[in-house]
Parts: sequence; C-alpha cells; structure tokens
Amino acid sequence: MIRSADNDKLKTIRKLHDGRWREKLDLFVAEGEDLVEAAWDPEFVLVAGEDVEPELLDGVSTLGSGARVIGVYRRRWSQPGGDLSVYLHAVGDPGNVGAVIRSAHGLCDGPVVLGPGCADPWSPKAVRASMGSVFARPPARAGFAGLTGALVALDPRAETSLRELELSRPAVVCLGSEREGLPPGLPGTRASIPLRAGGPESLNVAAAAAVALWEVANRMAAHA
Repeated sequence: MIRSADNDKLKTIRKLHDGRWREKLDLFVAEGEDLVEAAWDPEFVLVAGEDVEPELLDGVSTLGSGARVIGVYRRRWSQPGGDLSVYLHAVGDPGNVGAVIRSAHGLCDGPVVLGPGCADPWSPKAVRASMGSVFARPPARAGFAGLTGALVALDPRAETSLRELELSRPAVVCLGSEREGLPPGLPGTRASIPLRAGGPESLNVAAAAAVALWEVANRMAAHA
C-alpha cells in the first residue's frame, strides 16, 4: 500500500499531466474504472484503498471529485487509411479532439489524423472525452501530404453542401479550428453542412465532425 506522496508511481502520474513529459516518456494517464477497463495493457494501475491511500490518489487526479483508479499506458499511433477517416488541422481544444475520436470510432473505419497545431489526444481531457475510443482506434499523425483519397474540406461558407457532393472511396473529412478554419492551400472539395435559417453560422467542430461523418458514411453505405 502506497502511503507517501513521494512514491515514484505517484510522481510519474503528476509528471504526465504535462504534455512535455507525456512526449518525453511516451506515456499517458487514464482515470476512472470505465477508461481503465477499455484500455490496453498498462505500465501500472493504482486502485484507491488497494494499492494506494485514497487521498493520495485523489491528490494526483485531474478530476474534481478524485479518482478510484488511475492507469498509466504507453502511447500508440495508427497509420492514416480506411475508406473513411477524419483530418483535423489546428484543433486546439483537447475535449474536441477526444470527442471527434469517439465519433470517428462509431462512424468510420479509419482513424482521426492529427495535423499541425492539434491538441494532444493523450491529455487527460482528450482521453476522457473519447470515452475509451482512443484505445479502440488510436489517432494518426500526418500533414496534408500524408492524406490519400478524396478530401472533403468542411467550410461553413462553402456554397456546395455535403448532400450535393459526388463521393468516392477512400474519403477524408477535413476540419479546422472554429476560429480560423482550414488553411486556404488545402486541396480537395470544400463543402458546408446546411443549417436552419436563423440559426448559428456554424457548428462546434466536434458536432460538425459527427454530422459530416454520419452523412458521408450513410451515403457510402447506400452506394456500396
């Protein structure tokens, strides 16, 4: 039973709250029973009351209510590919990155490909937002040059809607940050999600990804 805050495992968990240490050690943290159950083999797992005093585990948790179990895992990365995948450019909110990973896991066979400027998918907030999908479908890393297939760039200003596109396989749905959007040099076809008149100008990037993937995946299934 761990009874000291100076324990090496607790120190490692504290370090992994910092992205620089996650990169250096090639490790990350998952908190909570559901995430630990969904995870691959750990470097180690600490359970409150069994392996460590509960107040010490709460002290290294990023959850406001503390955590009953925390696991430390080796990072994994996928390769870009699949009939349908997602590319994110400069999406800086880790909650959005995690939510898109969850949607992609549910709606397409390819991974989320992270381009420049994206939040760390292995940060505690992103891992929680993925609801375990980051373990089932780890993200990939690539720039524009690493993408293959038909690129569908979501742009709320585009006159062409997703429903009007001629889709082919493989396809990559591309999204940028909510403020800046995608850079002008991205190849491919720009398309928008039709929104109700009088509504907002655009959707949150995670919501837009889910809607676009649902639309593209269903149209691909219908023409299989």
